[in-house]
Formats: sequence, C-alpha cells, structure tokens
Amino acid sequence: MRTAGRAQKARAALVRTSGGPFLIEDIEVASPRDDEVLVRMVGTGVCHTDIVFRDGAFPMPMPVVLGHEGAGIVEAVGAKVNRVKPGDHVVLSFNSCHTCTNCLKSEPAYCYNFYPYNVAGSRASDGSSALSKGPEMLHGEFFGQSSFATYAMAHEANTVPIAHDLPLEIMGPLGCGVQTGAGATINSLKMKPGDSLAVFGGGGVGLSAMLGALAVGAGPVIVVEPNRARGVLALELGAAHVVNPTETPDVLARIKELSGGGVTYAVDTTGIPAVIGVAVEVLLHNGMLGLLGVPPPEATLPANLLSMLMRGVGVKYIVEGDSDPQEFIPRLAALYKAGKFPFDRLIKKFPFEKINEAARASETGEVIKPVLIF
Repeated sequence: MRTAGRAQKARAALVRTSGGPFLIEDIEVASPRDDEVLVRMVGTGVCHTDIVFRDGAFPMPMPVVLGHEGAGIVEAVGAKVNRVKPGDHVVLSFNSCHTCTNCLKSEPAYCYNFYPYNVAGSRASDGSSALSKGPEMLHGEFFGQSSFATYAMAHEANTVPIAHDLPLEIMGPLGCGVQTGAGATINSLKMKPGDSLAVFGGGGVGLSAMLGALAVGAGPVIVVEPNRARGVLALELGAAHVVNPTETPDVLARIKELSGGGVTYAVDTTGIPAVIGVAVEVLLHNGMLGLLGVPPPEATLPANLLSMLMRGVGVKYIVEGDSDPQEFIPRLAALYKAGKFPFDRLIKKFPFEKINEAARASETGEVIKPVLIF
C-alpha cells in the first residue's frame, strides 16, 4: 500500500472547455482512500460517451478527466480493499453504490445512485477529487475511474481482476462498450441457439451484440449498417446478412425477406426514432427489442401499439448490458481466450498522446473502437 498522503504524478488528457480538445497535462493523483484502487493504466478505450460528455451534451463540471474503459495494473490499494492487490491485472468498469435495492439484487447497472457515482465529476461521498494540478482541483471519478490518464483512481466495486495471460492493453472496452453490446444479447435477451437477431448499427456496441449472440450459439444475425467497411467486417465476423439502409428502399421488407418473416430479437444502437420504429416491426410474436443507443432528448417511442399487441412484443432500454462486471467481464474474457468472442477485430490502437486523433476517428466512423495505449 502506498504511503498515506503521497501523491502520484501522472499525465492526463483534460477537457477544460465544453467542446474543446483533449489537452495532455501533468497532474497529481492522491493516495487511495480506504475503498480506492490506484491503477497504472496500460490501455483505455475511447467510447461515444466520452465524446458526448466532452462536447457538453450532458452537464459535466470542468476541467475534467474522462475515460471509462480502462485496463491496467494495480499500483496501490486502500486499507479496506480485499478483492485486488498490487500487481493484479484489472479491467475498470462502471461504479455503483452496492447498498441500494438493485445493487443488493446483483443489478448494479440499475444502481439507484448511478449518476452521482459515475458522472458527477467528484467523489459521491463528499464532492472531493483524487485529481489535482497544483492548487487546482480537477474533476474525475468518471464512471468511477477517469482512465484518460497514466494513473487512474478506481474503487474496489468497479475494479475487475483478469488473467495475466490476456492481452491487457486491449481489455479495457470489456468494461463498457463491449460489455453493453454483448450483455444485451447474453444477459438481457438471454439468446439461445435457434434465436435470430437483427442489429441496427454496426459500431462497437452493435457488433459486440452480434458477437455475444454468436458466442452462445444463437443466430442467424442480420446487421443493418450504412458504412460498407463495417458491413464487410460484420460478414467476416459471422453475420448472415448485412442490409445497407442507404441502398435499400424498404429495410423492413428486406429484413423480413432475409429472415423468413421476422426475427426473434433485435437491438438498436442508433437511438434514432425512425430506425427504432423499423426495429419494433421486424420482431416475430413474443419478440423483444433492446434499446442501447442514446436518443435525442425530445424523442419518443415511434411504435404502433396495436401492432405490438397483435404480436405480444416488448421493448426494453438496456443499461450496461444488464451486467454485473465482476461476473460478466471475466466471462467475456474467457470467451475471447477460447476463440469464441473476437472483439479484438473491432479495435485500432493509438498512442495516448494522439487521443484527439483517436476521438476524431471514432466520430467519423473510420475506426470502430479506438484504444489508447500508454
């Protein structure tokens, strides 16, 4: 355990103004408190959520260190931490209170205190921060980690140990984007062999949903994606069909044609109401649509209720893939190690110093899942 009160020097990507660039600066990270875990970062994914908060779509105090798909090596732990120890390889995921009704039911993705524990920019307990630059307080605690830095302060609750023989630098996306997609099909929809799936949006979350379904023997999978390169990759990874909506006059009719009338399950990662309207209609009787995308604030569900009634279909918004990270991340890692979950095919590595280039590649769709390497 690091000596109490001794700060760790680090390099971090700060956002100082809403919509501004990531700025690489020298900072200090405090010694861990009782339940905290100091992690030396090895790699961290860049997620759409990081871009959304950087650009001010959701309120976030600044200056702030974002990043929430971290992987690294435990450097020091607080006095009450028992799950991990210095030297452990870990993936960092979302934080939770572990005391509310849902946390006690092993449903931390629906923690009643999710927002203060993940997006307040400070410790939920007292509004403080482990991050500073001289006398300046820097906001952190983003998803309980703020992993756009060479060192991150996490918590025992959201620090997940993994095997040392896994490629640690690319494991970070298991903590959010990959977990969200794969969890939707494995945990939420509980897909089984013989269940068919339509995926709307072939980005990191959508293709992770497809990989999750295929990993448990489900299929066939139809992917709806306008980016041709992503469509090609989807086919390489096991999609039965890809529908390009820019080239298909009637996406609904085409999916029904390809699937023989409809699919058992669907997931939407776009958050676009018109797309969601199609996704509801592709479902067979007793089907279920999982919603994963971030919608516009004013959006409402564009579904015909009578049509839903006649088929008995349902719609559910899914948070973090209904995952308990302590259980699900090792499960995904094991599937990857067994060759059944090749999420590494979605990744392109960038040096940490090129974080702005990585963010642009994510925004333009040039790269599915950028991962920053320290």
